Amino acid sequence: MLRFSALLLFSALALAGCTSLTGTPSPALATPAAQPMPANAEAPLILVSIDGFRNEYLERGLTPTLAALAADGVRAQYMRPSYPSITFPNHYTLVTGLRPDNHGVISNFMTDPQIPGVRFSMFDPATVADARWWNGGKPLWTSVREHGGRAASMFWVGSEAPIHGARPEFWRAFDIKVTSAQRVQQVLQWLALPAAQRPHFITLYFDLVDTMGHVHGPDSPQLNAALGEVDTAMAALVAGIRSQGLGQRVNLVIGSDHGMASTGPEREVLLDDLVDVSALDVSWTGAYASFDALPGGEAHAAKLLGKHPHMQCMTREQIPARFQFGQHRRVPAYLCIAEHGWQVTTRERLQLKRYRTRGEHGYDTRHPDMHSLFIAHGPAFKRGAVIAPIDNVDVYPLLAHLLAITPAHNDGHPVRTAAALKSLP
Repeated sequence: MLRFSALLLFSALALAGCTSLTGTPSPALATPAAQPMPANAEAPLILVSIDGFRNEYLERGLTPTLAALAADGVRAQYMRPSYPSITFPNHYTLVTGLRPDNHGVISNFMTDPQIPGVRFSMFDPATVADARWWNGGKPLWTSVREHGGRAASMFWVGSEAPIHGARPEFWRAFDIKVTSAQRVQQVLQWLALPAAQRPHFITLYFDLVDTMGHVHGPDSPQLNAALGEVDTAMAALVAGIRSQGLGQRVNLVIGSDHGMASTGPEREVLLDDLVDVSALDVSWTGAYASFDALPGGEAHAAKLLGKHPHMQCMTREQIPARFQFGQHRRVPAYLCIAEHGWQVTTRERLQLKRYRTRGEHGYDTRHPDMHSLFIAHGPAFKRGAVIAPIDNVDVYPLLAHLLAITPAHNDGHPVRTAAALKSLP
């Protein structure tokens, strides 16, 4: 999750608060389409995201638990994120199966002409909890509840808003101060509930690897230490599942929203050096910059169009078709895409940051640095299998199959994960 500054993140998230240790149950979801969860959905399913976990990290020998799960289960050669390869869009893609252009969560910060006067920010609890920003997709926990099942979220993008009328039955507002170990303990408490109360579907989110990647870079000792901490937490999760006698029942799907590329202050393109940025409404900077022209600023925006050293700028209509991005009304009118490993920013944005970024994501999803891991383990999956690369939209139909529920409309392809299953869907 891209952080403009650690201080800003801590102060903003402190406002979000937190539910009780076991989570606050949401009201029952009434829907004419509700139907009982199928009997074969009683095996709990846990979806884990290790934010910023580049696929290559698994080869460093620092994550023995993850390596063992992959060896005893299924691993994809790699998983491609959706563009843009940033946190909010891709976490919502994982639980909806929709590209950002289709579910509408196109950035961590955005505006919408249909929600005038409001700017969505990942740091603003009010906008994060506003369902209007999320209704372009139906997250899996909503479908589970519509089928009469139970869902829980130990942090996940979108889980704090009542999307299509409900949150997960149990959920926690994001709080960075909750340690990796504490997050696992919450999941184990939910699994320890009586069968009639135990969630069918649980999400679990870790942010530490991403944070260390941004602050210190993907090849730093601090990043490697973060890998070890999260792997230790995963070991506690696996041990806890086994101690509860659920080792032969729980299915685990482990992935990430994106990878991480090495960068630094010596690889920054400042828009201020090219145009008067006060004429632009800049919504995002980093691996790309997105912006609209303020009234009277169209000439300044147009001046940026074309190729520049380490950057290419375009209108949203000119975004390459292979990105499958740029059609949604929330996408700003202009996009400047940095060369891999470079950043596009402004002096004002740099002043807001408490550190100079050493790792970044948001780049072309074809680049190996942006690829994330995909591991699946449990009674539904083969053992010792490696499948071809998948897109992250392909995870959603797999999860729906494991839960034995009818998937909502999505962009995924079940055939791409079929080889991971013991029995074909």
